[in-house]
Amino acid sequence: MANTSAQTLAPYPARLEIDYKGPLDRLTTLLRIIWAIPILIILSLVTASGDPTWTINEQGQRVRDAGGSIGLSIGFATALMIVFRQRYPRWWFDFQLALARFSFRVYSYLALLRDEYPSTEDEQAVHLDLDYPDARQLNRWLPLFKWLLAIPHYIVLVVLVVFAFVATIIAWFAILITGSYPRGLFDFVVGVGRWGLRVAAYAFLLVTDRYPPFNLA
Repeated sequence: MANTSAQTLAPYPARLEIDYKGPLDRLTTLLRIIWAIPILIILSLVTASGDPTWTINEQGQRVRDAGGSIGLSIGFATALMIVFRQRYPRWWFDFQLALARFSFRVYSYLALLRDEYPSTEDEQAVHLDLDYPDARQLNRWLPLFKWLLAIPHYIVLVVLVVFAFVATIIAWFAILITGSYPRGLFDFVVGVGRWGLRVAAYAFLLVTDRYPPFNLA
């Protein structure tokens, strides 16, 4: 019972905090979607996997299939390693952690949460941590079903992402007028990112067997 209580009270193995900043730069906010293009191209190049392939469909037409995601490929490979070897290669984890940190720096920039141009290496004001798991303590068969068990979270996240997009538009106008990101909207948008990170950590990064909580905190 004591061990169960300690596990319940322990921080979730995926954590995200973004420092609140005010005032924000109005010019960079106004042109954010344009100035973000270079870093979005870099992120897409980093996450893309392989060249597109061509297949022939039933009508005999040549169809172009896009390459997969590096993150998803490593996630699938990790699932197989846990199932058959009960191992989680550390360098795979380190790559996924670095990629998640970079991705969320881009997220914070696009969502107007921060002014700094996203760095490919420095932490800046986006603090993201994942706990490296002991694969021997993980359920070896659960990786085959986690993506399915997380379906309720996908549904909720679709709704939350829509609200976060609306909140970002409202914040865009607020920053242009007042120079500040409304704190309530800031906490909500960060919370949506935190929720998504926890779901990814459970269903795709496979760092924990703890089911993600249904909250923004």
